Parts: sequence; structure tokens; C-alpha cells
Amino acid sequence: MVSLAAGIIGCGVMGTALGRRLIASGEIIPANLWLFDLDKQKLNDIASELGAEPAANLEQLFQQCRNIFVAVKPQDVKSAAGGWAELFQPAVHLLISLAAGVTIGFYEERLPAGSKVIRLMPNTPSLIGEGAVAMSTGKAVTSQEAAEIGKLLGCLGLVVPVDEQNMDVVTGLSGSGPAYVYLFIETLIDAGVNLGLSRETAAALAVQTVLGAARMVRESGRHPVELRNDVTSPAGTTAAALEALETGRFRGALLRAVKAAAQRSGELSDD
Repeated sequence: MVSLAAGIIGCGVMGTALGRRLIASGEIIPANLWLFDLDKQKLNDIASELGAEPAANLEQLFQQCRNIFVAVKPQDVKSAAGGWAELFQPAVHLLISLAAGVTIGFYEERLPAGSKVIRLMPNTPSLIGEGAVAMSTGKAVTSQEAAEIGKLLGCLGLVVPVDEQNMDVVTGLSGSGPAYVYLFIETLIDAGVNLGLSRETAAALAVQTVLGAARMVRESGRHPVELRNDVTSPAGTTAAALEALETGRFRGALLRAVKAAAQRSGELSDD
């Protein structure tokens, strides 16, 4: 009989991180977390590390779990999902997919009628519980079920409901977004070093500056423009710096970057 246990298909980076976060948060006890991976050595190693249960096969995982998390590569989902139809019980199971670019409709076409499907787009800071997770729900998912999964996934960071049609935009903004921030931090560090700071000092200052600025936006509730104006005195150092950024078309470059990532996400989804 299916219990309230959770199952994770795929013990890669994101699947393993999800398991760790669920257990560390207390949302799932190790005995109620079932794992499956085609790589049996990896499966047994991760299950042993987490204290979770390794499923001998997908049938056992579906028998034991209500919430089924799919954390495998998109191409692997597309080759395997057709075989899940006979295991999936619409009245019992809820499928939550972390596979990039795989739509809710893709699953609904292959699973029994009335199957409940949720699609997620997490980003890499989810690995430390500071992620941004976009969540879209299929037509069979109730508002109560969506709220329950949102609460469960709070261990990954901020969970934001979005219409699935906007998932490519989410990919360009928050999915790829950490890379933009890492490049910004890297450049700040290099600038400090070029002007005479040690790399250690420049790194410490750059990282804390970005972290502090982000927390100011989140915790103050004020618009970034207001906070930027607070730092910018007329004819001062910040004004000179912002002029240089505008001359270099910083804002336009970032807008183009998000748009390019969103467009590429759409192309990959169509493959």
C-alpha cells in the first residue's frame, strides 16, 4: 500500500541535494525517503549516506511512495516516462518533475487520465537551501496539494508559483541567474586586485557586498531604485561608477542575457 513517503528517481546532483534538504529540514524522515537510480552503486552509496531506502526497481518505489520526484536528465525522462503509466495511480500519486524543459503536458500525455503533475524549475543555490524555485501545476492538481508541495519544498529556498508558459522566462532569470551573479562577483574581485587589494580581501568584500545588497532588497521591501539612490550622492563616487556602467551598456547587456537564455530554453524544450 502506498504511504505518505516520498520517492526520488535519479541520484545525481539535484536528486541527492533534494534528498539531503528534505531530511535535514525534518520534512521527511530517512525511513520515508525512497531512492531509485539505474546506477546501483551510486544508489546504494547515496541511500546509505542519507539513511534512505534504496528501491530495487521503480515498481517498489511507486508502491511505497505518494510523492514521486523526477530528478533525471530530460533525455532520460523522455525515454523512460512511457513505462511509468502502468505504475502511476492518479488517485494516489503526485509526480513532481525537476527535469528541465520537460512540460506538464508531456507527462499528462503518457500517464493515465487525471494524473497529477507538478513542474519545478529550481536553481543551484537550492543545494544550500537558498534557491529560487518556480512551480507550475497541472490541471488535476488541487490548490491544497500545491500548497502542501510548496511547503515541502521550502527546504530548498523560495518557492514561487508561475504559469507554465513563463517557465522559459524563469529559466533565463533565476535558472541561469546565478551564473550572472558569479560573473559579477568574479569581476568585482578582479577589479579590486587590479587596483591593489589582495585577492583574499577583494573576494571577502565582493561576496559580502553582493550578499548584503540582496538582503537589503529582500528585507527592506523597498524598490532597488530607491536603495540605489540612497548610495548615489550627486557628483560622487557611485555616480561616476554608474555612469561608467551605463556607458558600457551594463543594463542592456543583462537584459539581452536573460532574453538569450529564455530563448534557448524554449529551443531546448522543442527538441
